Amino acid sequence: MNISLPQPTITPITQPFWDYIQKKQFYLQYCLDCGQAVFYPRAHCPHCFGSRLEWRPASGNGKLTTWSVVYRAGHPAWQERTPYVVGIVELEEGPSLLAHLIIDEVELRYQMPVEINYQEVDAFVLPFFRKKGAHV
Repeated sequence: MNISLPQPTITPITQPFWDYIQKKQFYLQYCLDCGQAVFYPRAHCPHCFGSRLEWRPASGNGKLTTWSVVYRAGHPAWQERTPYVVGIVELEEGPSLLAHLIIDEVELRYQMPVEINYQEVDAFVLPFFRKKGAHV
């Protein structure tokens, strides 16, 4: 039995984020009222509640703040790929996000510098993170 991996749930608000990711470009929303970067994509700024948000290129760099090694996947299609590592990345621009990590678990360190790495999973590009400067 071949089970395909679940793809992200894409809404009209998140569509631009995923469109950029498919082009291997990392963009974040920025609030035109307070200037703060915003992630996850949404209709209103979580800092000042303004609704004037625009998409801008982002660095794709950050620091690892926590992680977990997954041995038992939440979806059957991911089980054959276990163990894998997920973590919270604090982006240089401020927001944090949960992402897959392409880092050997013995190398994981708090505040480790990481960078985005685009991976094609079932013909869909996803944002993974790797140790900064590593070539995967």
